Amino acid sequence: MNNNLNITIIQSDIIWENIDKNLSDFTEKIKNIDHNTGLIVLPEMFTTGFSMKSKDLAEETNGKGLKWMKQMAADKNCYITGSMIMHEKNNYFNRLIWMKPDGKFSTYDKGHLFRMEKEDMHYKKGKNKIIVKINEWRICPLICYDLRFPVWSRNKGDYDILIYIANWPESRKEVWKKLLYARAIENQCYVIAVNRIGKDGTGISYSGDSMIIDPKGNKISNTEPYKDNIETVSISLDELNDFRKAFPVGLDADNFEIIK
Repeated sequence: MNNNLNITIIQSDIIWENIDKNLSDFTEKIKNIDHNTGLIVLPEMFTTGFSMKSKDLAEETNGKGLKWMKQMAADKNCYITGSMIMHEKNNYFNRLIWMKPDGKFSTYDKGHLFRMEKEDMHYKKGKNKIIVKINEWRICPLICYDLRFPVWSRNKGDYDILIYIANWPESRKEVWKKLLYARAIENQCYVIAVNRIGKDGTGISYSGDSMIIDPKGNKISNTEPYKDNIETVSISLDELNDFRKAFPVGLDADNFEIIK
């Protein structure tokens, strides 16, 4: 059995608050991705940028963004993930969609809202993480500011890959990079990190610095900061399991309980 997984990360600019233009742009980017990829990872709020206009930009469950993700996943016969502004039961969410090739999907609502930009005043926070699967791979997808909270990200032996999708500003890019390496090492997992580039409508600049890191803390991708780029990297579940078996630090991990 082949336990390798090909993951494609898309580092891109995002047109400010323009859903149609962003969907069109990402359609063109995805069009040329090899059909052998198993997962395509898009940035946080890939249809709008990190906007606080939740009421104006939110989509319903049957909205164009979700329909687009279903179409892309079907066309490429792979999984696709990214977050969008979603409306449900009089609440607004920064919601990650985990779309399967068959059109079925799971969701994760951002657990830590970035109060410095008043995200907590415009969105409702999520209370539960999700673990999703691709074949034998177990995956925990998270969003941007979640990265700063190691307890929320902590591996209790329930995942093999951590995903962070983001709109993480250039001014804190060193924090972004250092925390990503830490999460890979402390959780003995692969980390997939996809951040946007360009400048948003509020004047904030983004460097990207998207990357894939192995469980030993080595960067195994080649995406350069500030550049529009699509990169596919193959990762090995056998190598991960061999490393965990040879260096079983999880056996000495502390027990804890998360209270939200």
